Amino acid sequence: MTNIIITGCSTGIGLETAKYLKDNFIKVYPTARDPKDVEMLKELGFTYAMQLDVRKPDEITAVITKVLEIDGKIDVWFNNAGFGQPGAMEEITTEVLKEQFETNVFGLHECTRKIIPVMREQGYGKIIQHSSVLGLISLFGRGTYNASKYAVEGLTDTLRLELKGTEIYPVLLNTGPVTSDFRKNAVQKLKENVDIENSLFKEQYLKSIEGIAKKVPFKEEAISVAQIVHTIILTERPKPRYYITKATYLLGYIKRLLSTSLLDKILTKVG
Repeated sequence: MTNIIITGCSTGIGLETAKYLKDNFIKVYPTARDPKDVEMLKELGFTYAMQLDVRKPDEITAVITKVLEIDGKIDVWFNNAGFGQPGAMEEITTEVLKEQFETNVFGLHECTRKIIPVMREQGYGKIIQHSSVLGLISLFGRGTYNASKYAVEGLTDTLRLELKGTEIYPVLLNTGPVTSDFRKNAVQKLKENVDIENSLFKEQYLKSIEGIAKKVPFKEEAISVAQIVHTIILTERPKPRYYITKATYLLGYIKRLLSTSLLDKILTKVG
């Protein structure tokens, strides 16, 4: 049976992907940072749910070791864990930027770096990297998150070149708006790390906070991501990149088509 390790399964895309794959006869090893979420996953029937904070190399090693003890192989690794930190760049401290990168980039890289030797040894594998539509285009007040996803894009594009000639496939997911707690959690991060009341961008921030309750154009359910992950698992040689949601297709297309100045005009309205 094909197996997969998924990071960040406490809620949203990670959780829904884990459930969908389990229902489709994939052996899932879901992981979560909080022990309470690990227990929740076990209560849902995930016998091999494990604790994993991607910022902690020892926990990454422990998960890999455990899965190899059970199955002797790791077919797919899905780097899904991540969060968004909103805020204008001039109001985001370097420490906050580092915090964003610790999970979205450095944690992802450490997981990737540790799983590649396993896959080289067994002669095959797939590494799914969860990027974003914001790894393709930039929006106002999303610079910290944008930077982290642009970094994921660069790391993965390079990794693909370095793994050429092997049966190890790095795959990027450019996901647009989907149903999850991502936006709610992002607003909490905004409140924690930005002085909204005294900000030059107070009006824009408050508008973003109010927008949580509004319908997002082209928004899809998390199952959209799960179905693509399932497709990747079943595909012998998956594509290097998958767009998810109409928003990603639209914005990815206009970036290729328009000049930078015209694109900026459109993205200013989108943001």
